Amino acid sequence: MALYKTLTVNKATKVLIWKIEESTSKLQEGIVLSKNSTTRLNSMKSQLHQRGFLSIRHLLKEAGYTDADLIYDEFGKPHLKNGKFISITHSFTFTAIIVSDKFHVGIDIEKQREKILKIAHKFTPFEEYKTIANVDALISKLTIVWGAKESLYKIYGKKKLLFLHHIYIEDFRFADEKTTGEIRYNGENTAYNISFLEFEGFTCVFAY
Repeated sequence: MALYKTLTVNKATKVLIWKIEESTSKLQEGIVLSKNSTTRLNSMKSQLHQRGFLSIRHLLKEAGYTDADLIYDEFGKPHLKNGKFISITHSFTFTAIIVSDKFHVGIDIEKQREKILKIAHKFTPFEEYKTIANVDALISKLTIVWGAKESLYKIYGKKKLLFLHHIYIEDFRFADEKTTGEIRYNGENTAYNISFLEFEGFTCVFAY
């Protein structure tokens, strides 16, 4: 089984990343799905989505949980029955979870792709990044910013936030592998820590 990476963020928080290399049938071994999860799995037409769904259940198992411990609210945000915090992400051949005993958390994995250059203006003030001449570096930076905003959006957990107007990411250097971000909405500002890492053409960002 392909547990790719485990990160200890702090005493209360852990990130687990899975590289999907197994078949669907192989991933079904060793885990028990609830009736609802089995229905969801069977409704998925894409093998990649099925494998992503199953690999997340293996990550839950690695973290000491089962499929039955995971519940979703009316906005589709995942929760753990014991009241601890969780966030989930899937992109192509990677999945990840972040679990925390005491912090609200969000996580996102994105494949680094050139198409982000075309949509950048929709989620960030693009002028801030025009000094980056290297296209690969620009793609990398924008992917981190998108992942950071996606992570904060997941923490908030409701559908009203706009990436461009309500979520702000402090500028950063690649070498720092961290920054901060804020949700500014309804007259309230809430700050979060953000960390990021890159591997095999993917970017993982998580917030807490």
